[in-house]
Amino acid sequence: MTIEQTGTVDIVNVDRDSGDLLLTVSDHLPWSEGEGQHLLLLQEKLNAYLGFIESGELVKRFPEASGRQIVINVVGKFPLSETAQAFFERAGTAIETAGFKLRFSLLRPN
Repeated sequence: MTIEQTGTVDIVNVDRDSGDLLLTVSDHLPWSEGEGQHLLLLQEKLNAYLGFIESGELVKRFPEASGRQIVINVVGKFPLSETAQAFFERAGTAIETAGFKLRFSLLRPN
């Protein structure tokens, strides 16, 4: 699953070091082409993740999520563009207001 499947959660796991519950978005798209569409897909995906969390579906399907800090972890194949960075800052603030965290990390090549 990837960012293009906006209605699904890609990966759910517990971070071994922090104990946080990570909901990972797999983003393989470049920012250099179709940045507007890419941002729209990302926004739809983040909204789906928030709906999954706030509806209680996360804890229902993954009881180990209960009591853990929830982090929406976007893993990108390409570095963020300036516009995408600004989007992440705004989205991160909104997500933190809801009680969760947003994080972006760049996929390291093998």
